[in-house]
Amino acid sequence: MKKIAVLGYGVVGSGVVELFYRNQKKIEINTGERLEIGYILDLREFPGDPYADKVVHDIQVILDDQEVGYVAECMGGTNPAFDFCRCCLEAGKSVATSNKQLVAEKGDILLQTAKENHVNFFFEASVGGAIPIIRPLHTCLAANDISAVAGILNGTTNFILQKMFDENMRFAPALELAQKLGYAERDPSADIDGGDACRKICILASLVFGKHVYPDQIYTKGIRDITLEDVQLAQRFGGAVKLIGIVKRLEDGRVLSSVMPMVVMQDSLLSHVNGVFNAVMVWGDGVDKTMFYGRGAGKLPTASAVLGDIIDEVKQKDTVLSQSWESAEEDTSFLATIDDFKAPRCYRTSPCGKGIFAKIATEIGVELIGAAENGCMISECNQKIAEAFKRCLAQEGAEILSRIPVMID
Repeated sequence: MKKIAVLGYGVVGSGVVELFYRNQKKIEINTGERLEIGYILDLREFPGDPYADKVVHDIQVILDDQEVGYVAECMGGTNPAFDFCRCCLEAGKSVATSNKQLVAEKGDILLQTAKENHVNFFFEASVGGAIPIIRPLHTCLAANDISAVAGILNGTTNFILQKMFDENMRFAPALELAQKLGYAERDPSADIDGGDACRKICILASLVFGKHVYPDQIYTKGIRDITLEDVQLAQRFGGAVKLIGIVKRLEDGRVLSSVMPMVVMQDSLLSHVNGVFNAVMVWGDGVDKTMFYGRGAGKLPTASAVLGDIIDEVKQKDTVLSQSWESAEEDTSFLATIDDFKAPRCYRTSPCGKGIFAKIATEIGVELIGAAENGCMISECNQKIAEAFKRCLAQEGAEILSRIPVMID
């Protein structure tokens, strides 16, 4: 019999234990191995819990037990999760994690450690919760030359923006409702300022393009400044505002990653992803584009992905090299900056004549896609031209209230 150790007995960790025992027989048939939850590591005691007898407080207990072959890391953060995971890998125990911060910041180190010790470090649950995206990228889609990945990677912001779109709610009441329903934390900064989505796009970028992309290398802008008027203008032009994480390979081979609010037009499947659901779209030369959709968080959906990784680890005899990437701390030459970003733009302005927008568009060489009294949408351009359009608007006496890029699907 092989033992599984669970690090952290919070929402996800308790979900892993619950789902394991609910489906233990099926999991054992799937793996061909007898399995058991051997330990639950946590600082707290859990009197009255049905698995309280499995709780330990010292990681060394787990490291010393040679029957423990697999570890589910559900602690969050990097300290002490990073040290614990590295020690487990060095002790010959495969690790599955739901910890997006850990993978985004330390994934290259932990993947190398796993390789050196002939075990695995899997992290399907770190991006999109129950949505299978990590494994398809390096298995089902492995024959493709993948050029871009983009998606709605944070359910909290998607819920807020949907309420603004469907019910004309302003940002603050929509956020308050998300907190009341348990979709947003008391401190929602990681969600609404884009940090959560940034970590997830880091992981996807690293996996797809083979070099570690770190969170501080990604242009990140959240939805805190999005107004109801922004949402309504986008709606008038046939789009919806979504927080989009995207990574794409440019023509010169460099990789551009960003997280920002974007106007997604109604003919894109992503514009119809609502509520706390997430979706990831992948562009490949063989599949054209394909989308993965589902719940991006939650106790049992995330636990399902963690256990799926453990099941896969039980079946593996050595390190899976396709789910890996190189460290790149000292080499950033493969990364493009936001100055290289090209997209159509949606400008919201103070009320002014539609003719002004048409005049300026002609002068600077872009197409006017749509116009209203309080804003316009122009065709794809780079940052330099977008700034020129903004300056020309100001010279005509128009106050620029917001500028949101438009996603090209």
